[in-house]
Amino acid sequence: MYYCDSRLQYPVRVEKPNPVFAKMLQQAIGGVEGEIRVCLQYFFQAWGQRGPKKYREMLLQTATEEIGHIEMLATAVALNLEGAPVTLKDEMAKDGAVAAVLGGMNPRHFLPAGLAATPENSNGVPFNCSHVYASGNIAGDMLANATAEATGRTLACRLYEMTDDPGMKDMLAFLIARDTMHQQQWLAVIEELGGYKEQLPVPNSFPQSKENQEFSYVFMNSNVDGSINVNGRFTEGPSLDGKGTYTVMQNKPMGQEPVLASGPKEAHAQNEQMAGILGRVKAAVLSS
Repeated sequence: MYYCDSRLQYPVRVEKPNPVFAKMLQQAIGGVEGEIRVCLQYFFQAWGQRGPKKYREMLLQTATEEIGHIEMLATAVALNLEGAPVTLKDEMAKDGAVAAVLGGMNPRHFLPAGLAATPENSNGVPFNCSHVYASGNIAGDMLANATAEATGRTLACRLYEMTDDPGMKDMLAFLIARDTMHQQQWLAVIEELGGYKEQLPVPNSFPQSKENQEFSYVFMNSNVDGSINVNGRFTEGPSLDGKGTYTVMQNKPMGQEPVLASGPKEAHAQNEQMAGILGRVKAAVLSS
């Protein structure tokens, strides 16, 4: 069950409406870095959470906060659209290009929405949930959440630099601060669960004895001449989980050249594709 309040989580004010900035704000609503994404991500992670109850509650609380962020941004879009031109007559006399007429305004802010926000990104692409990650693995989800907050904070910082409106800067400064906390929050769960030494690799429930451990902590160098120019923390020294040592090996083909049998005749490949394929397959099998 969820409750609501008619008041915003944080004040939203616009001193000088800017339809172009309203279009940019759509990315923070419906972009892959936006608030709809993290809101749904945290909700679905919470609803499927198995294990300590506090993590389910934490996710629910943060997901509910994100609803408030969507509301703030939608309000900001609407306020930036107040006073936007709803007639093209005068501008069309100057320039027949509709894009120039609207001066960068998103037509969908007026045509289907009546000067309001829409659940889409800044290019008008509707949000489709393809970037909502809820794996049922607490460590994997926390790492995904930290990444989501990192890209969201980057977006909010860029939006902050795009506006001179004091009200918009104030709202974005609040959202940036919440992204700071949420990044720390998700990574704090990893630490609370024992840190990287306990949680890596994800999932830690699969016995590493069953993986091919020859390649567990090896960086594969793909330079043709064998030179190594990427030495770093990930190429030498103890691994983050303390279970191995990073090394470097030259990447080379270790598998066979693929040989595919012919497809069914109903697939209607060309005759030339079918000729001799079965013979090559047979030869490859006999030589192995």
